[in-house]
Amino acid sequence: MKKYIKLFAVSSLFVLGACSDNFLDTEPSTTIVEENFYKTPADAFEGLVAVYDVLQREAYGGPLLISEQASDDCFGGYGIADAQSDIEWDRFLFVSNKEMNMDVWKNSYLGIYRANILLENLNKVDWGTDTALKTRYEAEARFLRAHFHFQAAKMFGDIIPLDHTTSASEFLLPRQGAEVTYALIANDLKFAADNLNNDNYSQSGNANYGRITKWAAEAYLARTFLFYTDYYKKADLAGVVTKSQAITYINDVVTNSGHGLVSDFANLWLAASFANFAGEDNTEMVWAVRFNGSGKGDWNLNEGNRFQVNIAPRGGAIGPYASGWGGATVNPKLVGEYITGDTRKSASFIDYQNETYKGNPLNFDPIAREQRQYTGYSWKKYCPITNDAGVSIVEANGGNFQIDNYQDYAIIRFADVLLMAAELNLGTNQTLAQADLDRVRDRAFKNTTNRVTATMDNIMKERRLELALEGLRYFDLIRKGTDVAKAAIDNTATDSQFNVTFRTETLGWFPLPQSQIVLSNGTISQNPGWN
Repeated sequence: MKKYIKLFAVSSLFVLGACSDNFLDTEPSTTIVEENFYKTPADAFEGLVAVYDVLQREAYGGPLLISEQASDDCFGGYGIADAQSDIEWDRFLFVSNKEMNMDVWKNSYLGIYRANILLENLNKVDWGTDTALKTRYEAEARFLRAHFHFQAAKMFGDIIPLDHTTSASEFLLPRQGAEVTYALIANDLKFAADNLNNDNYSQSGNANYGRITKWAAEAYLARTFLFYTDYYKKADLAGVVTKSQAITYINDVVTNSGHGLVSDFANLWLAASFANFAGEDNTEMVWAVRFNGSGKGDWNLNEGNRFQVNIAPRGGAIGPYASGWGGATVNPKLVGEYITGDTRKSASFIDYQNETYKGNPLNFDPIAREQRQYTGYSWKKYCPITNDAGVSIVEANGGNFQIDNYQDYAIIRFADVLLMAAELNLGTNQTLAQADLDRVRDRAFKNTTNRVTATMDNIMKERRLELALEGLRYFDLIRKGTDVAKAAIDNTATDSQFNVTFRTETLGWFPLPQSQIVLSNGTISQNPGWN
């Protein structure tokens, strides 16, 4: 079967298994196919862009939203008449929509497939004397392949790791043990970390902002190391990266990357700072997915950030905050964890009961707006904003408020790097661990009088406060143990709509899309606790 450069019809590994013989025998309707495409570095660059393109699809239905709803930081939210899937993510149910996690599976394997297509064709390109460019493209593609594998593995546990494009005889491959997947992830990230140069793209207007760097690869190695070794109780990352190596990598980012913390936490988020916004290409962004509003309402494009509308205020703009769907309402218990003087509290959450705009209260009416699981708080991080006339910036610029939001999604911030470094250096370099933790906390309070001792408990608490609503909390909980996750997530309230019970029998994994189990012809089975 010819493999097209733009894989419009390919959505997942097993969907290909349903192709008919007639489809497999059909000749391409275009003259540009894989076999005759990869000739020049420009062709390879187009292939690389196609891999990056999948990142923009990690919006609604992706790990960020799902994991926040499943964590102790958010509930399901949305409107009283909306679908039940978001309530089920919140309550660990799998009833109304057996395909509720399909987007994660589909996008992960689409990204893996595109990365493998490029990697398998790099040797066909005439690189001339610029072999360094070939190495760079390979490093970026392998990083992205690792990212897409990790996105699936941290959601579903055992998956099907793929280091090549599959043939017809491989459509029914079984899932592999975690050590196989994470060995592939570790080797890919290690190649990227060891072969990319020292460039730092977080300068204003840099054309390469958003591309993979050595520093992003080193930081991502630390992230996968911590998740794998904690969850699976292993000493190293699948036999590929030792703890001492992981420490060397993360300390290198801290010391030599050129990344740093912006002076004011609020300036990281547009809705928390407005005119003082530090910009998306600021020094703290080690790696982010870039978005823009250029689609102007075209649903066939994925240029805009389709996540933002999900968490914006339901039922219309209010104050400076643009309209959205009211998803993932914030748990007041999270807000209550911030002590007096912590600037991250007001910068992270919209407080409908106590916040004012131009001297007037926000006056959010949850009944009139049909808000489900209203808590009094929603996301300020990533919330779209209005102009002075009360019109969303997106619509004022001719876009659609649902699909044309433009704020980048920060996957790795330097604050996260510091906290990972603090965690990894515990017990071997306590002074360094303390210094890394202090930097994060000093910025939060704008003083040095609120420091706490660098212990595992304090670092994990700091991760919750610093990285709230950034898609990391749930995975931090399950890597520390399902008992830890249950103690944090279980919620009993007078109002039963907020009752949540984490089910340890799931081992923290989410249910696989039922269609993939059916298409596998029995090769794979549902995750435990979800039958």
